[in-house]
Amino acid sequence: MPGHRSKSDNRDASKQTRRDPYEVLGVSRNSTDQEIKSSYRKLALKYHPDKNANDPKAADMFKEVTFSYNILSDPDKRRQYDTAGFEAVESESQELELDLSSLGAVNTMFAALFSKLGVPIKTTVSATVLEEALNGMVTIRPLPLGQPLFKKVERQCAHFYSVTITEEEAKAGLVCRVQSSDKSKFKLLYFDQEENSGLSLALQEDSAKTGKVTSAGMYFLGFPVYRLDQTLNSMAAAKDPDVAFFKKLDGFQPCEITELKAGNHFFAVYGDNFFKSVSYTIEALCAAPFKEEKENLRAVEAQILSKRVEISKFESEYREVLAQFTQMTSRYAQEMQAIDELLKQRNEIHASYSTVPTMKRSASRSKSRVSSPKEVKEDDQARDGKKSTLRDRTKKKKWYNIHLKVDKRKPC
Repeated sequence: MPGHRSKSDNRDASKQTRRDPYEVLGVSRNSTDQEIKSSYRKLALKYHPDKNANDPKAADMFKEVTFSYNILSDPDKRRQYDTAGFEAVESESQELELDLSSLGAVNTMFAALFSKLGVPIKTTVSATVLEEALNGMVTIRPLPLGQPLFKKVERQCAHFYSVTITEEEAKAGLVCRVQSSDKSKFKLLYFDQEENSGLSLALQEDSAKTGKVTSAGMYFLGFPVYRLDQTLNSMAAAKDPDVAFFKKLDGFQPCEITELKAGNHFFAVYGDNFFKSVSYTIEALCAAPFKEEKENLRAVEAQILSKRVEISKFESEYREVLAQFTQMTSRYAQEMQAIDELLKQRNEIHASYSTVPTMKRSASRSKSRVSSPKEVKEDDQARDGKKSTLRDRTKKKKWYNIHLKVDKRKPC
């Protein structure tokens, strides 16, 4: 009779059957982030549960593809995996991206509640939206340069826009920005056009709170422009505030596309709220009039990269000093307790130098004192005297002794 396998045995068996993430995504070990992301999106769309509702194999493939992408899309985890394999990767910490359109009302409500409590919830674009875009079944609106549009998109839906630029404008650079004054959550998407005129997702930027609005932007300026992935820091902050500080710039990664060619380019705004629609403003700009801002951005991002290196070195110093501080704090508490105990023993020894017996305090001296018969008799006589006095006062009071209030303000 076969023995019962423990949970740890099942976990070990699952680890042994795991496939190489590069093999799962069909990419080589020296693939770029953009190639990994592009392959993941195609496979995720192919095996998405919405398209394969009654296919358990497709569901397993979707989980495997997502798990592999979570490793290779994170620079630290990819480096750890390349060095020591799955053992170096914390598989329990892998976060799945939720497709809110596929969740029921109850699950969506729980996800919204956890998000309000500060738990980082990563969401993905609806598979339906991506499939419609890939099949060329979406409505595309023109977005003229320098003319902002004010729109409202329903949750888990998308508005698609086309921006046309010339050779000069492409050389100067293009910026596309979206913001929401009611602090709604949304995603700014950029699509590549396929041979069949369909659109495949190439870039995605999640909205972030910036002052009194939420905003997202894409900057194609001819040099590497960096984006900050806030979800990495949110997950770190949920575990350890110190880790959140030292890992704050880990999500600062270069954008996969640095410049655009002349022609048509396709953007979309995806509503990422849990329940309500998203009001937003979208604007596409030629970067030619913003030469100073362009140089300032390049300089600031260079400083951020330098600061990331400094923080990495500072972390090891901080950890060493923190360990010493924790040790000293523990010793401080122990020494303080030891001193108090020695002083207590000293006081007890001082008190022992005496021949006087220790006095025990009674609960109430008045209760313990016994009255003599003479005192009892005098108390009774005093009480009787008080009673007779009260009796005499009540006798003297007549029925016509009524207290009248007289108003002395005005004469009668």
